[in-house]
Amino acid sequence: MTTPVVSQAAPARQMWPLYAAGFTTAFGAHGIAANLGGYSGDTVTSLLVLGGLLALYDGAEVLLKPVFGTLADRVGARPVLLGGLVAFAAASAVYAIADSPGWLWAARLGQGAAASAFSPSASALVARLNPAAKHGRAFGSYGFYKSIGYTLGPLLGGVLVWAGGLRLLFVVLAVLGAVVAAWAALAVPALPPLPKIRQTVLDLARRLADPAFLGPTGALAAATAALSVGVGFLPVSGLAAGLGTVATGAAVSVLAACAALVQPRAGQALDDGRLTTRMGITAGLLTAAAGFVCAMSPGLAGVLTGAALIGIGTGLITPLGFAALAASTPAERLGQTMGAAELGRELGDAGGPLLVAGVATLTTLTHGYAALAVLLAAAAAVGLVHRRSATA
Repeated sequence: MTTPVVSQAAPARQMWPLYAAGFTTAFGAHGIAANLGGYSGDTVTSLLVLGGLLALYDGAEVLLKPVFGTLADRVGARPVLLGGLVAFAAASAVYAIADSPGWLWAARLGQGAAASAFSPSASALVARLNPAAKHGRAFGSYGFYKSIGYTLGPLLGGVLVWAGGLRLLFVVLAVLGAVVAAWAALAVPALPPLPKIRQTVLDLARRLADPAFLGPTGALAAATAALSVGVGFLPVSGLAAGLGTVATGAAVSVLAACAALVQPRAGQALDDGRLTTRMGITAGLLTAAAGFVCAMSPGLAGVLTGAALIGIGTGLITPLGFAALAASTPAERLGQTMGAAELGRELGDAGGPLLVAGVATLTTLTHGYAALAVLLAAAAAVGLVHRRSATA
């Protein structure tokens, strides 16, 4: 017996723990990553150690998100969500209690593996708890709170490390994971896994190669690449132009704030029929590309304008991309699809900075921005050509 189709949006009490889960994974990723390099303890002893600790979290997500997404379809998204949050709390507590370099590696790996479980499960639950007509607003709100986590992570994490060292930050993360897990256990309903037709590896390959999956996932990867490059390299441009740390920090804050504020509005516009998925994603890609063109101009105006446009562009793409994936995926395969899409985002998160850094090493950072702008504009052009061929 299949679960009846949801005809009304989920009550807010059911959605808030999912928003909190999105905040947790974002805060956990950036709160620690942004403060490891400046930590003065004996845990991070070299750039090689720092690089390894940063890679552990993302590496675990790349490998495990599709696995846990498939598991969520098999046993239900709620158990995987709760298990991931509990595991995140436990992994954070490991270093909070032990406070030794070896246990930091174990804790960081455990956090990444746990986030790989509850992140795609939360996305799948956002889709299942809301009707298709409300997916834009639901994913826009989910993205908003995730963006808040990315924004507050470096700042609040830095305050905690300053006040009590890296150990205090892990204590806060352990408490946060436990509280969100308890909240979700009380508020998120148990949705049984839906019956599904047996899927072969060839069937999976065909579904993941379908333009209905590749298009939104590619757009999400591009948006994440743009966001990662903006956060990582705009401060470099600002410092090269003689701007102080306050101005460069403001640029990153402008980017994150624009991305957070645009997402709910873009999702609502999609639900209201004022914006289509394809045109919204195309506009987002072109806006982000324009942001990098502006960032090529020296001075504060170029950096701030570029940050705002990059934030607006990524804020447009993210909720529309996830809503498109949810609309084109059978309900019984939502976890698998969201896990695979999250893998695409992780690849964009790593690939964007690598591309810009590689081009900048051979030429200049301005040329690196130009290379990414061209790729974003090309992706938008491909989307428009595909739209025209589909409607011809």
